[in-house]
Amino acid sequence: METFPVIDLSKLSGEERKPTMEMIKDACENWGFFELVNHGISHGLMDTVDRLMKEHYRKCMEQRFKEMVASKGLESVKSEINDLDWESTFFLRHLPVSNMAEVPDLDEEYRKTMKEFAVELEKLAEQLLELLGENLGLEKGYLKKAFYGSKGPTFGTKVSNYPPCPKPDLIKGLRAHTDAGGIILLFQDDKVSGLQLLKDGQWIDVPPMKHSIVINLGDQLEVITNGKYKSVMHRVIAQTDDTRMSIASFYNPGNDAVIYPAPALVEKEEEKTKCILNLCSRTT
Repeated sequence: METFPVIDLSKLSGEERKPTMEMIKDACENWGFFELVNHGISHGLMDTVDRLMKEHYRKCMEQRFKEMVASKGLESVKSEINDLDWESTFFLRHLPVSNMAEVPDLDEEYRKTMKEFAVELEKLAEQLLELLGENLGLEKGYLKKAFYGSKGPTFGTKVSNYPPCPKPDLIKGLRAHTDAGGIILLFQDDKVSGLQLLKDGQWIDVPPMKHSIVINLGDQLEVITNGKYKSVMHRVIAQTDDTRMSIASFYNPGNDAVIYPAPALVEKEEEKTKCILNLCSRTT
């Protein structure tokens, strides 16, 4: 089995820039996922986010989740559940207009910290779009412009907890899906696993790593790259003995952005096809 791609962003500023860019290219083309270390977001900030998220879940959400499970009789199911995810979740919107002040049950420290974290993730997302565009040979700023629309990109965060599940073979933490949007930045639990992606017909674990950010690509980015970069199926398997935390931030095209393959990439593909056809005609 191939090794899941882990990319050290600090190497982009040194002699290892070229092989690091190649690793990003390979991950985008063949995995649709990669994991970033030394990404520039403070470990102290990430630790604070982790602590506040877990405190908030225990204080405000855990009991409600238990009541939901009891009301639906989920602990005694005997066949696979296909219309429900075993997760406790809420959403924060950052762009184009924040809803942070409107989300109930968040104390001031949590709001302030999540706002700070979102600013850092937004910067990282835009840095990654530039790197992806550079690997594709697109003009500088192309991908950010493609996301923009009239009011800029949409950017929001799904905060999730996956509590212990008595029957993870019958109830998925999160059912298999691809993400519809652009680029997704995930701060996941470094102790409790569960995230898997589908590669070559097999489900592969995305390894938990402390202070890492997992990146995956969405359907609309696959369209813009003319299918060169992949949006892949993934899921979350709930665990029987611990709660997994997950903060997934979605940097997506604006609501009125028109998404289509980058003309430069379509032209490249057409030229490649012409060359193949010419070669075939000379050899027959």
